[in-house]
Amino acid sequence: MNAHSRITHAAVHLPTGRQGAAEIEQRLRRHSPSLRLPDGLLQRTFGLRERTLADPADLPCDLAARATSRVLHAARLKPADVDLLLFAAVSADVREPANAHIVAAKTGMSCPAFDIGNACNGVINAIQVADALIRTGQHRRVMIACGETLSRLSRWELTREQLRTGLTSLTGADLGVALLVEASPVPGITGSAFMANSAGWPAATLYDPHHAPTRPQGLHVDSDALLGSFIGLDEQAAQWLKEQHVAVASLDLVCVHQPSVPFVDTFCRRLRINAAQIISTFPHIGNAAAATLPLQLAHAVHQGRLARGSTVALFGLASGASAAVMLLNW
Repeated sequence: MNAHSRITHAAVHLPTGRQGAAEIEQRLRRHSPSLRLPDGLLQRTFGLRERTLADPADLPCDLAARATSRVLHAARLKPADVDLLLFAAVSADVREPANAHIVAAKTGMSCPAFDIGNACNGVINAIQVADALIRTGQHRRVMIACGETLSRLSRWELTREQLRTGLTSLTGADLGVALLVEASPVPGITGSAFMANSAGWPAATLYDPHHAPTRPQGLHVDSDALLGSFIGLDEQAAQWLKEQHVAVASLDLVCVHQPSVPFVDTFCRRLRINAAQIISTFPHIGNAAAATLPLQLAHAVHQGRLARGSTVALFGLASGASAAVMLLNW
């Protein structure tokens, strides 16, 4: 009951495929010839230069399993050493059973496994669950896996009226990430707070075609409404940090959800986060959805920006709207 938890390893699997912003715009013009699409629209609107593309044969769990295998290798663990596997992503191979079982089977694990879903905040909620289960002594080693194939949500046939809510779908990325959360004698996950403005849920929708066949299909994002749904949540996060006596400027690394460059710039300005504290992933990867935060952690490890004792804040932002802030000692 007295255990603490710590994120000990982070890994990413990035597909080799790339699709440049100009390429995306050219394909959109071919499928939507009625649109008068100016050159450079995706870069001016979102800050996108290119996005990662998975092989068409790869499913989300394939990408998640590759990242998970990298964590096992880096941690020098056998599949049997993991007590629990959580899968958290916007993307999924199946609606039934839990995708976590597929990742477990692909990586040789026989531990309990289940999915956690909360749009782009799925992984940070999975960390919350792992932390609670470790603190209460139910598990000692929890693997969190995420596989995203958001490029497959791209809407290529758009009318002029649909462009406002359909353009965002062309920024989605494909990748896999994994995190290992383990019991620790000292706190690694030192605190967290979670907030929601559920009245904002219509701003971004992806209806299930099987259970809501009469609703608009495909990814629809009203960017202005989505940004508006976070107003107030960022202030709650800032207030919580103040109550924890944490100055954002003192943190070694800040990981922020990145649906676009302007969104990150606005959020950082409102929270007074210095650009040098973050790792920009959106321009050359795209919107990584639930994989965004572990992607930044994995990059930070690779770049040598995280040492034992480094202080980190994770800021989760998801349609719904949901927000989260989590403090870590690496």
